[in-house]
Amino acid sequence: MDMNSLNAVQKYAASRPATEPKAGAGGPAEAMMGLARDFAATLQDGGATAKAAMTGGADPHALVQALAQTELAVEAAVTVRNRVVEAYQEILRMPV
Repeated sequence: MDMNSLNAVQKYAASRPATEPKAGAGGPAEAMMGLARDFAATLQDGGATAKAAMTGGADPHALVQALAQTELAVEAAVTVRNRVVEAYQEILRMPV
């Protein structure tokens, strides 16, 4: 084995840990689960604030803010869904 090959192997072994995924990363599935949990929590908070506002336990400003956050979360979810559907349709159009 010549020195260039040995040097390349050593450099590859040294750079290998930098390219491996982190232990707690989880990947895209974990990220989507986190987004789904945040979306559900936003909807629950908005519902709780709306109920409190109807019974007089919440400020009208808090109700408007909660409804705006809920609307933004729903719009974001619809946009993501539309992008996923578009990507799926594009994959279906690909020639085999």
